[in-house]
Amino acid sequence: MVDKSESSREFISTAQAAKQLGLSLGAVQQMVECGTLAGWKTAGGHRRIRQDSVDALLARARTPGAMPRKGSASARLRMLVVEDDRLLQNIYRETFIAWDEPLDVRVVEHGLDALVEVGREPPDLLIADLRIPGIDGFEMIRRLRENPLCADLAIVVVSALNAKEIAAAGGLPQDITVYRKPIPFHELHGYVQALIAQRRRQRNAA
Repeated sequence: MVDKSESSREFISTAQAAKQLGLSLGAVQQMVECGTLAGWKTAGGHRRIRQDSVDALLARARTPGAMPRKGSASARLRMLVVEDDRLLQNIYRETFIAWDEPLDVRVVEHGLDALVEVGREPPDLLIADLRIPGIDGFEMIRRLRENPLCADLAIVVVSALNAKEIAAAGGLPQDITVYRKPIPFHELHGYVQALIAQRRRQRNAA
């Protein structure tokens, strides 16, 4: 629950924003750098974040839905995000919008829902947590890699699990890119930009 004294301030610290959002300091700092949260730095190098941008993000977490689509779908990168945390779902959406890249994004909570979505319309990129309800990320990825139709599907895992914990749970295929939480949006942005450039080259060569 948000402290009324905090929510009444125009600007708050990174620690206060992290407390309200239930995220780490690093995640909030990345959100400011990516433009997901509005903020600025003081002369001493400390971040100050607009309270209304935190409030808006919390409000959007209560209204799930797909990111709006613009332009021709054939020229856009299709992305599917599998994440059961409602706040993180919206952080993904808002950050992707801030990137201003040609993306079509769908977000689902369960591994089984992801398999259904992939079967209905295979994405170009799947971003998944590993600890998700029902069929977990390990089983979901195993099933996808067994499907010949998904052989070219790029898969990125973003998980709180470390390498030893992932190995103890059975491991992941070597072609899976793994990032640790909090979500490393700078690295993820570079990965997405590389996929977009690859698709452009393929279209130009066709």
